[in-house]
Order: sequence, then structure tokens, then C-alpha cells
Amino acid sequence: MALTYLHTMVRVKDLEKSMAFYELLGLRETSRKESEGGRFTLVFMAPPGQEECPVELTWNWDGDDALPSDSRHFGHLAYRVDDIYETCRHLQENGVTINRPPRDGHMAFVRSPDNVSVELLQAGDALPPQEPWSSMGNTGHW
Repeated sequence: MALTYLHTMVRVKDLEKSMAFYELLGLRETSRKESEGGRFTLVFMAPPGQEECPVELTWNWDGDDALPSDSRHFGHLAYRVDDIYETCRHLQENGVTINRPPRDGHMAFVRSPDNVSVELLQAGDALPPQEPWSSMGNTGHW
């Protein structure tokens, strides 16, 4: 039996705000489907050159009371980054809380506007410890 990865879906409450978060990570919209009958929008976003690995943002036009307050049961999305310190700095400067700072120069966690946990992993070897990250504590859940 052949198996092909398609996508990971997350429900979002505010499509534009969620898209802006994933754009900060470097993802770009690859396709979109509007369903008048179903009253929903699907937006697929992926890193450039990796369109085969999208995250599907599902936005229900009439709201979504089914969204849990803590999406931790979902697990997390994970992305490899070229410079974890620069990525975290960029996110932080744009209002994103770094829940688990990259104290080890290797791993960090942030949360999307919909409380989806996103793991960031340094490409290659861990970077040498660097302030302010190495002495920064955790914030909330990750």
C-alpha cells in the first residue's frame, strides 16, 4: 500500500490574523478554497519550495464553537530554521510570545493565534548559547 502525506489541518478563529502568524514563520499561501454551501474557507500555506508540505487553515465563516481553549492535545507543528535566534527575534519583534526560548541554540516553541504549538528547530548543529535567550525563562505552556 502506498501512502502519501497530504497536509496538517488546524481550525482558526481569525483567518487573517492566523495567516499573518504563519507568514512571519515564512509560509506562503499556496492555494485557497471557498465553499459558499459549506460556509468555510480553506487556506493552504507552506514554506517556499516545499508546497507538498502544507498546513491547512480551516476557517468557518459562522464561527467555530468546537475549538478547544487549549490545542495542546493536537501536539505541534515543527519547522526547521536556518537561524533560530534570528527567527525568534523576528517573531518576538512582531508580537509573538516565545513560550520556550532557544536557550540551547537548538529548539524553541511558540503558539499561533489559535493556540497551536509550533516547534522551531535549528538546522544542523545547535548554535552557541546567546543572550537574551540563554537566560530567558519559559512563558506559559508550549
